[in-house]
Amino acid sequence: MTSDAKVLSFEEVSKHNRKTDCWVIISGKVYDVTPFLDDHPGGDEVLILATEKDATEDFEDVGHSEAATDLMKKFYVGEIDSNTLPKKMTYNQPSTTTSVSKPASESSSSNILTYVLPLLILVLAYAYYSSTKKEVAI
Repeated sequence: MTSDAKVLSFEEVSKHNRKTDCWVIISGKVYDVTPFLDDHPGGDEVLILATEKDATEDFEDVGHSEAATDLMKKFYVGEIDSNTLPKKMTYNQPSTTTSVSKPASESSSSNILTYVLPLLILVLAYAYYSSTKKEVAI
């Protein structure tokens, strides 16, 4: 954040939630995307739906190009005051690790299925094979 950057509260930013006045929060920064609504490749509705929340995850999930990221500089308004974000929306700097931990119960049950299911299939296949095999007398 630069020393001359304007710091905005979430309450103030969330008032800009219409087609005629549309601001979004991405990576702790506030952008006035109103002039870009008609040109947005995903349509204006996508941007309007991104108001009144931290749209960082939505923005990153789409996989915007470097050109799109550069274009955002043109719409920069200021920084969001992270202390004013609702608790569930507090912006966290993305971590450098990409591992996602699963709850212990989900992880252990999927590990069990990984081993038990193939064994069960083998046992059933052998049982079927054995029951359909005819004995040949010599």
